[in-house]
Amino acid sequence: MSNQFTQPLLTLRRPIKRLVVVTLDLVLSLVAVWASFYLRMDQSGLPLYQQKYVYLLAPFLAFPLFVHFGLYRAIFRYTGMAALANTAKAVGIYGVTFFCLLLLLKLDGVPRSVGLIQPMLFFLLVGSSRAVAKFWLAGWSGRSRHAEGRLLIYGAGEAGVQTASALGAVRQFVLLGFVDDDRTKVGGHINGVDIFCPEDVPEVIDRLGITDILLAIPSLDRSRRNAIIAKLREFPVHIRTLPGMVDLASGRVTVHDFQELDIEDLLGRAPVPPDSDLLARNLAGKTVLVTGAGGSIGSELCRQILLEKPSQLLLVEHNEFGLYTVHRELEGLRAEHGLSVEVVPLLGSVGNLGRLREICRLYHPATVFHAAAYKHVPLVEDNPSEGVLNNIFGTLNTARAAMEGAAESFVLVSTDKAVRPTNVMGATKRMAELVLQAMAASQTVDFGLMDGQVGGEVRNRTVFAMVRFGNVLGSSGSVVPLFRRQVLEGGPLTLTHEKVTRYFMTIPEAAQLVLQAGAMAHGGEVFVLDMGQPVKIMDLAKRIIQLSGLTVRDDHNPDGDIEIRITGLRPGEKLYEELLIGDNPEGTAHERIMKAREDYVPWPEFAPELAMIRLAAERNDEKMIKEILGRHVHGYEQRAEGSAANTVLV
Repeated sequence: MSNQFTQPLLTLRRPIKRLVVVTLDLVLSLVAVWASFYLRMDQSGLPLYQQKYVYLLAPFLAFPLFVHFGLYRAIFRYTGMAALANTAKAVGIYGVTFFCLLLLLKLDGVPRSVGLIQPMLFFLLVGSSRAVAKFWLAGWSGRSRHAEGRLLIYGAGEAGVQTASALGAVRQFVLLGFVDDDRTKVGGHINGVDIFCPEDVPEVIDRLGITDILLAIPSLDRSRRNAIIAKLREFPVHIRTLPGMVDLASGRVTVHDFQELDIEDLLGRAPVPPDSDLLARNLAGKTVLVTGAGGSIGSELCRQILLEKPSQLLLVEHNEFGLYTVHRELEGLRAEHGLSVEVVPLLGSVGNLGRLREICRLYHPATVFHAAAYKHVPLVEDNPSEGVLNNIFGTLNTARAAMEGAAESFVLVSTDKAVRPTNVMGATKRMAELVLQAMAASQTVDFGLMDGQVGGEVRNRTVFAMVRFGNVLGSSGSVVPLFRRQVLEGGPLTLTHEKVTRYFMTIPEAAQLVLQAGAMAHGGEVFVLDMGQPVKIMDLAKRIIQLSGLTVRDDHNPDGDIEIRITGLRPGEKLYEELLIGDNPEGTAHERIMKAREDYVPWPEFAPELAMIRLAAERNDEKMIKEILGRHVHGYEQRAEGSAANTVLV
């Protein structure tokens, strides 16, 4: 019944709503005048003597003050303590002015006490009207059958209370309870909402029909957070995490502000902690160049480098929109932190040696991070020539320009797919590593053969290093965005093989490793991260489905929500990935970073092979490309042909 009156009011245009509120306030001011005379003089009839002027004074005084204090800009069902305080200020000033005017005018039949009683009654009436409107309009609509979810908030602390308060202004969720580990809070209430203990969660979910649980404990450490998520995964609820506290404080919380769980929550382990000294060593006060600056890894490198306060940050990217996007973001980050770093966007391809030479000659970068590469396994498998030109010779061009420009350090972003690769992408990345290993081992490097001319020796004063890591969660090519999109579409989740496993890291984690490895390098090292146990992609897919409040549809549960469909391994794809070619990793100054000095071919022997594979790539000779890759990339030769690449377990 109440909804029949509420909905027409909510659908009125804003000017009409304001007119209704103004009219209500003017009527309340007159009611307060009448009530003050009644209380002071027991007068309930028409005004006597000059009392009519009081009835005129009250609304004409109240209206401009209320407008000045913005009381008609507020939306009743979204108002809170701030709006009530504003109302109190307006009525307070109104009351002082009203009392002083009555003293000065000395109207017949108007006691001075009316100047005190009327403002107090007026404040009570106005405040009560706002409160009734808030709970009537927001309360009924917020608990209506149109609510999209029935919510539990995990955490009855400050963040949970702020979230609950903000939820009063939206209709997407019905808040039915809090959950908290603090036994002193259990059994209590927050604004009439019960607080439960974690052990009661299964019964509460079943009894109240909970559809969503919001984690609202931002101070929780990662291990405890993972333990809570692991328990909640057992229940058919959608687990969400808290939006930013600024949005909560401003009251701009809607269903879209509640975020999916962090990538770290899906990973199930704590990220590798960075060493601040290592991060700053090759960055602070220096000119730093990043290739592939618009990509997932490159852009994160740029964000973290910027915060280490280099003198200049050079962004090299061949994609115009990608360069524009990352440059704009970094300029905003620079302004936000008040940094004096000069951020320079540079359009250019790593395949263009002349452009790279020009950049190094103009800006003299001290530190170079090479993140530009083709990384999509099936695409590179179908376009091996482009993979060779971009991944191998893009690396060679960038390293050569850095060496000729006397850069202090050069770090290659590599991949675990370079280890005993079964695909062209991995093989070209390993060849790129071999290029740097050969250059690092030489005091002078002769590029004459590359240029088709005699001479061309360059003295090597650059420290070269490679950083090899696993798949990056949340990048443009990661399975996580794909799985989440497929969940939103109702499935199925597509998986190439039920036994596929991968090493995973987060994008910030990968970027931190690259920066720290560059600082630890002495020349020619391959750095790898102790990433713990590899993750089964099947388990990751199930975890995403469960954390979305859904169930897996399979033979054991034919009535489930989302199917996981096996599509078969793609060309060149492996079931398992590795991080080391050899078995002798060494420790470093960072407890979670290892290094290996792996076999390589000296530059004088390797240069002719590079010239041959470049010629093969320019001629699009796939057979010759794979033959040369097979000669130099350990583990690739026996899988370069045939279908073994699709079935061999490495």
